[in-house]
Amino acid sequence: MSIRVGITNIIVDDQEQAERFYTEVLGFVKHADVPAGGARWLTLAAPDAPRLPDGSPVVQLLLEPAGLEAAKTYKRALYEAGIPYTMFFVDDLKAEHARLSGAGVRFASEPSDVGDGFAAVFDDQGGNLIMLYQAHEHGQGEGESGVDAD
Repeated sequence: MSIRVGITNIIVDDQEQAERFYTEVLGFVKHADVPAGGARWLTLAAPDAPRLPDGSPVVQLLLEPAGLEAAKTYKRALYEAGIPYTMFFVDDLKAEHARLSGAGVRFASEPSDVGDGFAAVFDDQGGNLIMLYQAHEHGQGEGESGVDAD
C-alpha cells in the first residue's frame, strides 16, 4: 500500500512549552521549525525514527497551535472525558513510567495490562492525555511481563 502516515498532530495551547516538554522530558528531537503566520510549523520525531531517502523522519509529530475554537473544544472534551489524544509506543513501559515519573510527569493511569499489551496515560502539561503502550512480546500472555499491573 502506498498510503501511509507521514505527519500526525497534537493540538497545543503553547508551542514553546510543548516543544520543551516533548523534547526535554519525552526525548523527541526537533525536525522542522518554520514561521507560519504568527505560529510555527513545528515538527518533532523520535531520535531513532527511520528516515526517508531525503533524511526526513518517516513519521513526524506536529505541535499544532490550538487556533480554532473547534480545535480547543475538541481537545478540552477529550481531556475532560479522560480520553488520550494519541498513543506512543515504548519498548519498556515500566522503565519509561519510572523515568517520566521521576521527571515530575503526572500519570492519569498507572501501567496496567490491557489485554494485548500494557498501557499508562500521562498528562503532557498542556491539556492533553497521552497513552504509552507496550505490546506483549511474542508468545507472552497476560501477567507475564515486567510491568506491575496491580
